[in-house]
Amino acid sequence: MSFEARIRYVFIPGKNWKLSLAELVSFFQARNCFFEVSELTPAFFVISVGKSLDPSIIDELGGFIKIARVTSDIAGDTVREAFVRGNKEAKSQVRTDLLSGGLIDEMLESSSGKLIFGVSVYDGDGSLRRVSRAAQRFLGSSLKHELAVRGKKSRFMGFPRGRAEPQLSHVEVLKKNLVEQKGEILFCSGKEHATISTTVAVHNPFEFQKRDMGRPVQRKIFAIPPRLARIMINQAFCTSGKSLLDPFCGVGTILQEALLAKARVVGLDVNPWCVKASKENLEWIKKEYALKEAEYVVVSGDSRRLADRIGQQIDCIATEPDLGPALRHIPTESYAMKIMHKLEPLYNQFMEEAYKVLKKQGRLVLVTPYIRTRSGRPVAMPIEKKATNLGFTVICPLREAVFAGEDETKKDLARTVSFVDMEERHKIGREIHIFEK
Repeated sequence: MSFEARIRYVFIPGKNWKLSLAELVSFFQARNCFFEVSELTPAFFVISVGKSLDPSIIDELGGFIKIARVTSDIAGDTVREAFVRGNKEAKSQVRTDLLSGGLIDEMLESSSGKLIFGVSVYDGDGSLRRVSRAAQRFLGSSLKHELAVRGKKSRFMGFPRGRAEPQLSHVEVLKKNLVEQKGEILFCSGKEHATISTTVAVHNPFEFQKRDMGRPVQRKIFAIPPRLARIMINQAFCTSGKSLLDPFCGVGTILQEALLAKARVVGLDVNPWCVKASKENLEWIKKEYALKEAEYVVVSGDSRRLADRIGQQIDCIATEPDLGPALRHIPTESYAMKIMHKLEPLYNQFMEEAYKVLKKQGRLVLVTPYIRTRSGRPVAMPIEKKATNLGFTVICPLREAVFAGEDETKKDLARTVSFVDMEERHKIGREIHIFEK
């Protein structure tokens, strides 16, 4: 496929950019979509695809904040000359390139009355760290001036004091209807060039919040976040019509997200209360999202005897078993190791059963504990050797990503076999593994 035939999009990831990238790679591969990562930074990814993306895919992803369609590029040297060194000729070139991609026409076509718009700057290589606010104001003023020349009244959105980066939040974009008005412009600066793009979709945090806090039954301490559950089902290649099993289903968070992906879901839990809670939550999801044809089964049972309890072959498994006790303090290494040794038999026996019930080329996405310790050395569960001994293949999604060009960062990513999801306040985090039968 020629470069000219491709359409480029900017994806703004959440806090865990590697996990987000792994999700996106799996999402495209599961749907046999052509893609190429043409720009890669922790702040943003530029993805080339063969056809226009439906903006609604943001609702099918758990690891992304915004999606924007690229309209033009500016040479990286020009950007640095303009904003770091204050070169007037370079600034004039930036203004010309900014307006060359049809941004103003799109904004005029999408808005009636006074236009509200904003500019968000994403600094991918750190070169604009000290001047990002000045760059944001310049870009906004240039757009406002051109709109005025075209006879359009507009308001350029500013930011509250104290905001670390000159970026609109997804909530601000939603509340001001900026997607519909083509009213948020992203300026994403990388090493080689900067891209100008128009936001076409933003993550709606209120939907994930509703599926977490608004459902009938909650389990605040042990429940996996819906955001992460969505990432996991995408990594499992869970698509419409496939069967997904969660053998440690708890209150049904992973099952909920799989049901929304139009999969046939099967849940299992050794705790009868969890079985009842999952059924209530799944029934609520069916009604809340009008999933009239949704299919689910939730039964009581031990995951260590999975093959006896599940009377069918399964397309994919995504699950989070027991992560250990709730810790009040950061443990010593020796205590963390004791926790891990106590849990290992459960994981080992479950993986043996999972291999039996998975279809050939079916994926298992598994969470294991990742424990912070007082020494600063985390304790993890060495699960890959057990998986390969059983016959699983360890999947490294970022090895399978199609990158434009190679460098050391991409080579390091290709060697990534698991992804840790953990915030500073957490004592036990989640390590996510992907295996294929």
